[in-house]
Amino acid sequence: MSTSFLENFLITLTLYNILATAGISLYGIVTRPSVTKKIISLTILGDTFNVLAIFIGFRVFSVPPVLLDLDGSVEKLTTFATSAVDPLPQALVLTAIVIGLAVNLFLIFLALQMYRLYGTLDSRRIRELRG
Repeated sequence: MSTSFLENFLITLTLYNILATAGISLYGIVTRPSVTKKIISLTILGDTFNVLAIFIGFRVFSVPPVLLDLDGSVEKLTTFATSAVDPLPQALVLTAIVIGLAVNLFLIFLALQMYRLYGTLDSRRIRELRG
């Protein structure tokens, strides 16, 4: 089961898009002075890494990781093990989504507190106000 030129092209294009999105979000985190834009860029970066983890666990010709036939023959188990998608990246991504949500809520809370204390979310202005 070899992959065609179109499938290789689409896989390569997807990988380049993931890397470009990660680069753009890192640029937003480093260069933007607004805390809100930094939080949005960090969220996009986390989602990009989740997509990359799913992309790593992807197989072109695969079946879901659910064994429906329980007769226990070695041949069926071997074909299932070689053709099933690895469920570990999917489970790790689900965990990362929940942790990312908690971190994003904490960062939003910190941004709200910074706005209450300093009246702005511009990191340069906050640095000047703190002295």
